[in-house]
Amino acid sequence: MNPLDWIALSAFFAVSVAIGIWSFTRIRQSEDFYVAGGKLPWWLSGVSHHVSGYSGVVFTGYAALAYSNGISLYFWWALNITVACIIGSALIAPRWARLRTALNIESPTEFLLTRYNLPTQQLIAWLGILLKLLDTAGKYAAIGVLLYGFAGVPIHYGILLAGSVAMLYVTIGGLWADTLNDFFQFLIQVAAGLAMFFIVLSQLREMNLNYINMWDELSPGNSDPFNEPYTLAFVICFSITGFLSFSGGTWNLAMRFIASDSGQSARKAMRLSAVLYLIWPLILFAPMWASPLLLPDLPESDQTEVYSMLAVKFLPSGLVGLVLASMFAATLSMVASDANAISSVLSRDILPQITKKMRTSEGYTPLWMARLVTFVFTLCTLVIALNSDRFGGIIGLIVRWFGGLLGPAAIPMILGLVPFYKYCGPIAAWTSIISGLLSFIVVNYGIEDASMAVSVGTPVITSLTIFTFMALAGRLRPVPARVDDLMRKLSHDSH
Repeated sequence: MNPLDWIALSAFFAVSVAIGIWSFTRIRQSEDFYVAGGKLPWWLSGVSHHVSGYSGVVFTGYAALAYSNGISLYFWWALNITVACIIGSALIAPRWARLRTALNIESPTEFLLTRYNLPTQQLIAWLGILLKLLDTAGKYAAIGVLLYGFAGVPIHYGILLAGSVAMLYVTIGGLWADTLNDFFQFLIQVAAGLAMFFIVLSQLREMNLNYINMWDELSPGNSDPFNEPYTLAFVICFSITGFLSFSGGTWNLAMRFIASDSGQSARKAMRLSAVLYLIWPLILFAPMWASPLLLPDLPESDQTEVYSMLAVKFLPSGLVGLVLASMFAATLSMVASDANAISSVLSRDILPQITKKMRTSEGYTPLWMARLVTFVFTLCTLVIALNSDRFGGIIGLIVRWFGGLLGPAAIPMILGLVPFYKYCGPIAAWTSIISGLLSFIVVNYGIEDASMAVSVGTPVITSLTIFTFMALAGRLRPVPARVDDLMRKLSHDSH
């Protein structure tokens, strides 16, 4: 990178911090910090929901999959998420916004106390925190790889740099800073992505190729929608996990809906995100799908750096810094929103069970405590990121660990919002979670060389089957009055 690139990257960091400082002026209490006072516009929520699905992992781990496996990435990831968002916008997203007005919640696990009981709430909260430690650490590790690929900066320094910036703006600015930075980074990502798209297209034209006929020159499997190990079975399993994750099982995404002013706004936000997932990845990943023609025979160990190699090789001065800024922005978007969501769960649902000083007499979390918890969580994820190789690297952290464990943790929370499952109580929640966790241990440590489909799919299918069976069996018993009342409140917007 030359001085123009460093100037572009520095300008991005400066704007991110400035947004955090501006957002600081809008925050008076924890409700403003965690859920933007319930005043988040649907278009901002939708863009934020969309870009919160990206991180440096997209430009490292997923870039390597685009290089080696081709277009199958679009089918199991982007198209899957599009379908998940369409279904989630009808079934789940509006209920998150209604939860805030019905129960005055500020965290995605706060309603579980009413829906189930305290032990169930604590189990899901603690399990979710452990998962997000791994997931967020994987994203920090990815940005370290990116900075190394662009500028030769040691990976651990890149991790610490990204963590410091994210820690600063989300700690002082909360959800407002997070979502506004999401919108800012989306603009940067579009500009950088389009620049890469057209510059790589010009390189292909010199070879008498384009993004359509290039598939004839790539390895035969690269044009297959289902390419080993991302088979049709994996896609089906991942579709369940994707629905749970993007409907709010990934807590930072639930926060966007909770912060919406109505169920209708939350629905519109998720539909906007679905449209973006359908279209934008086709442009963003096109250069990565073409990369085997431009950077042939890369060893597997170098394939996570393919996007940075394309940028450094083909982009002019200044645009390299812009591309790197877009990747930094994508990662900071996710890790900052993760920190905000986890902080809300810790300070609203877990720490008050340890000490009553965590809440005021009116039920609010002290603002200084909200910021302190956010800071400490971010610090912990950085420690894990610096040791990511112990968990199987970036894809090991994101796909196998987080993808495999998300389902058991999310099923009682997401499906617990749906009237069909109102017959499931604490016993059903505990049984489905524990069975899913046990199946994860069996397939990952008891079965040698388990496929990706088996590793990711078995836990979520096990938990879903048991939870559904217990919903059917539970129809023989009356539903607790508080649960029945909650379901009625979630069925329509209050006026």
